[in-house]
Amino acid sequence: MRVFLIVLDGAGIGASKDCYNFNDPPTVNTIFNSLKKSREDGLIVNLSNLSKLGLHKILKIKNPQISYEELEKVGFNTDSQVISSYGIMEEKSSGKDTITGHWEISGLVLEKGFDTFEFFPQELIEALEKQINRKTIGNKAASGTEIIKELGEEHIKTGKPIIYTSADSVFQIAAHIEVINIDELYNICEVAYNLINEKGYRIARVIARPFAGKNGNFYRLNDKRKDFSVPPPSTTILDVLYSSKLEVITVGKISDIFANRSITKSYKVSGNVDIFNKVVELSRTDFEGLIFANLVDFDTVYGHRQDYKGWTKALEEFDKIVFRLIENLKKDDILIITADHGNDPTDQSTDHTREDVPLIIIGIKEDNFLGIKKSFRYVSFIIQEFFKDKLIQRIKIEEFEGEKIWN
Repeated sequence: MRVFLIVLDGAGIGASKDCYNFNDPPTVNTIFNSLKKSREDGLIVNLSNLSKLGLHKILKIKNPQISYEELEKVGFNTDSQVISSYGIMEEKSSGKDTITGHWEISGLVLEKGFDTFEFFPQELIEALEKQINRKTIGNKAASGTEIIKELGEEHIKTGKPIIYTSADSVFQIAAHIEVINIDELYNICEVAYNLINEKGYRIARVIARPFAGKNGNFYRLNDKRKDFSVPPPSTTILDVLYSSKLEVITVGKISDIFANRSITKSYKVSGNVDIFNKVVELSRTDFEGLIFANLVDFDTVYGHRQDYKGWTKALEEFDKIVFRLIENLKKDDILIITADHGNDPTDQSTDHTREDVPLIIIGIKEDNFLGIKKSFRYVSFIIQEFFKDKLIQRIKIEEFEGEKIWN
């Protein structure tokens, strides 16, 4: 018995009912707006496999104003026989960031979201500078690639690490590996993590962002990125499976999101295709438990940089490869595809967007609408029901108690 859980990072399907509380307009729709804007610019894509998985039906149900003709124009085959169960999930937690979304998928609702910043308090910056014996530069919300382009040369000349944040609750520290080596950068991040906790700030992650190259051609070393994350404050589905002696295998940044807790194996792979290919490779092995992966490029490479064409091409790329995994599924496996929040690259902001997310499940029934779920915790509910005879503990997920998944 195996579960494959794939999160398309930032792949929202339309504004949530409470989007105004998160400073987002009701027009945000990461998937459809990216496809539509790209089509208007002459980019034609084919999403035939995602049509078989029911993504066009999800978009239509969430956004009844979108016609089938429009869905056809942006790449879907609306006449496809759908082979999945599919639905819509609304976020219950107060937030629209990576950790909040993933934690809710894993069964944990946050009533209060993490703090986000335009810039960090001076007393925190000064305390960090004192402990690391270096001044810092930056201290603002920015794209990682842009702030390195802007401040990279000054950093090289002065040795001052670059501090910045983003739409997520993150304290990011960038440094050139020839100026501050990897070990020192990790140490600086650990100091920052401890200071943040000591001073009571609700910041979800401190992230080491090493980079290399020359001025005008700096590039981030994503394989050497390291996250220092706040651990989940209560039990998650990973804890449930781990304590029951089932495998919990993560690919990509999932282990960072859960502070490496209750994970049996972790593969730190970067890039959508490489991450997915690793999942496919693992699907050829025998294990019992969960593989949990995040396709991060949708969010970091395209969403935050407002590259809707790149986003659309990445979705078509996923469409082309998704059946490599589906073909490896055994009769007692299930595949769950969903998202953690939105990040509409066509709106006025580089921030995440508060959106509902798609839910696609292979291994339950074909062409079956699961409904609109009031929490991302439905994913954990499914996983618990799937492994119910093997679990020694469970998360109580009241909102779905009594719901039948299998006949």
